[in-house]
Amino acid sequence: MRRRVILAIIAAALMFATICRAQSGWTTARVTSGGNDLNAVCFIDSDKGWVAGDHGFVAYTDDGGASWVEQHLGVDHSINDIFFTNKEHGFALAGGSIFESSNGGRSWREAYKFSPADFDGATPELYSLRFNGKKRGWVVGSTSRNDEIVNSILAITRDGGETWQVLKAPTTQELIHIDFVDEKRGWIVGAGGAILHTEDAGETWVKQNSETEATLYHVDFRNEKRGWAVGEKGTILRTEDAGITWQKITSPARGTLLSVQFINDDDGWIVGRGGVILRSGNRGQTWIAQESGTKQNLYALYFEKKNGWAVGTNGLIVRYQR
Repeated sequence: MRRRVILAIIAAALMFATICRAQSGWTTARVTSGGNDLNAVCFIDSDKGWVAGDHGFVAYTDDGGASWVEQHLGVDHSINDIFFTNKEHGFALAGGSIFESSNGGRSWREAYKFSPADFDGATPELYSLRFNGKKRGWVVGSTSRNDEIVNSILAITRDGGETWQVLKAPTTQELIHIDFVDEKRGWIVGAGGAILHTEDAGETWVKQNSETEATLYHVDFRNEKRGWAVGEKGTILRTEDAGITWQKITSPARGTLLSVQFINDDDGWIVGRGGVILRSGNRGQTWIAQESGTKQNLYALYFEKKNGWAVGTNGLIVRYQR
C-alpha cells in the first residue's frame, strides 16, 4: 500500500514537471515605447522583425528581439498592421495611410492615403493588409463619424500598392483582419461575427455563417479547408470545410482573444486580453492555457518557425523559444 502511494506521488510529480515544461518558454521584456501599446508584430526570419503601435511607434530588431531601435514614420496615428511580401518589400498601416518599404524596412514612405472624400466624408481606419500575388493585395478596415462606425472598407491594389480601388463589401460591419492561403482563396473577419470568403482572387466576396454575433478579430488558415477565427468573449471558431460550417470550440478563456496562428497542421497559439496565451496540439480541437508571465493585454502574435513573439500594453513583448 505504502509503495503504491509513493509511486502515485512520483507519477504526479512527473506529470506536474511535464506540465511546467510544456508551459515554459515564454519570457517577458519591454521595448521603450514612450508608454505606447503595441498592436502589430512581424518577422521575416528568426532575427529580423518589427513591432508597432500607438502614435506611430515602430521599432526594429536584427537580433531576434534582444535589442530594438526605434524608427520614425512621421505619423501620429496608431499603426495597426505590418506585412512583408518578401524580405525587401513591406507595408505598414496607420490611420487611412499605407506606408511602404522597398529596402527591407530600413526606411518607410507614405505610398498611398485614403481620404474622407473617398467615403462620403467619413474617416477611414485601416486594420489589416495581405497580398495574394506579386501585384494583387488587399486592405480592410472601417469608416467612422464622431467615433461611430458607419461602414466597412475593402480595397484592392493590382499594381503592387501604387494605386488602390475601394470595392463594395457585402457587409457594412467593421472588417478587421484578412488572410489568404493562395492566390484565389481568402477570408475576412470582423464585427458582429462577420466572415467573408472569396474563391476567385477577391473578384467576389460572399458571407459565411459564423453562428455568432461576437466580434472576430483574427483569422488564420493553414490550407484551403482548415482555418480558425478568434474574438470577443473567448470565442474560438474552427472549420474543416473552408468555412461552409464553423464549429465553436470550448475556450479556457472568457476574455477577448485577439490573434491566432498555427505553425503546422497540429500546433497553434492564441493570445488576448489579460495576458492570455492558449495552445493547441490537436488542430485546434482543444486549447490549454499557458503561463505568459503577465496579466497585461496581448494584441498581436507572430511565429517564425520555432520562435514566437506576442506584443501588448506599454511596449510589452513576450517571446517564446522552444
